[in-house]
Amino acid sequence: MLILGRREGDSILIEGGIRIVVVSCDRGSVRLGIEAPPELKILRGEIAQQVATENQRASASQGAGAWIESLGAPTPAPKAEPSSEQASEPRADA
Repeated sequence: MLILGRREGDSILIEGGIRIVVVSCDRGSVRLGIEAPPELKILRGEIAQQVATENQRASASQGAGAWIESLGAPTPAPKAEPSSEQASEPRADA
């Protein structure tokens, strides 16, 4: 890991057209601006971790469903969401 000291307005350039700018520094927090080509995905670390955890959970659920199916047991059908017509208030016809 490279650790750099930067001040407000300073930037860091990374190969591939990525530029990180220190927008502001407050007590206990730093705001960064990131400029990158549109084809690059930029995610906060905690969001990437949540996605990875959810993908692992979904993968495990799919594996369990396949195992249950291999036993010949019926799998529960997904719950149907009410359509917009069903969810709306009943109309009084004049």
